Amino acid sequence: MKTAVVVFPGSNCEHDVVYALEGLGGSADLVWHRDTDLSGYDSVVLPGGFAHGDYLRTGAIARFSPVMAEVNRLAASGAPVLGICNGFQILCEAGLLPGVLLQNRDLKFICKPIHLRVESTNSILTRAAHVGDVLEIPLNSYEGNFTAAPDELASLESAGQVPLRYSDASGSVDETNNPNGSTNNIAAVSSGNVAGIMPHPERAIESILGSADGRILLESFLQSKVSSHV
Repeated sequence: MKTAVVVFPGSNCEHDVVYALEGLGGSADLVWHRDTDLSGYDSVVLPGGFAHGDYLRTGAIARFSPVMAEVNRLAASGAPVLGICNGFQILCEAGLLPGVLLQNRDLKFICKPIHLRVESTNSILTRAAHVGDVLEIPLNSYEGNFTAAPDELASLESAGQVPLRYSDASGSVDETNNPNGSTNNIAAVSSGNVAGIMPHPERAIESILGSADGRILLESFLQSKVSSHV
């Protein structure tokens, strides 16, 4: 699967994503946000960083970048589309995922490893995992507090579109294990072939980094072509 990794002014995780995908057997290219043709790609990743300096609010300017028309087209075609951290925020701003990412509950930037419990394998992020798996992944964000309208939350939960929740190392999910105040401890959401995750799986693919648990999430993404792309 050939993946376009979109670079916005202010992106800072794009090379990590390319390294991770290629290390897992995928093929990935950096694509500038002004590009208007992604016809040579099977999937897209919007990486982390601070697109356009996070001016106005995170993702608000990036959603209007020329490349987003192609991201929307690929998403509509069934191609896997993944947003990580800032990329998650952009997908929400673009309407490809429900909800919004607000400032963290304590109004502090969070930079630390956290634990995630796999809630569903019905997503491009978790299809290779098992329900109940607990993963250790780095979290690096100031606006990672996911929330949505009550009807959107109810729909996400009932449809099994919350693939990952913040937990402790044993898999317990409660407010004490919620690093940023996200509603229902939500760390990732999915909608068909589109998914967003706030922690950084590309920073947890080798044990020397402290954890290789991010591999299963990116392997899931790379395996999604057959069942997601139409």
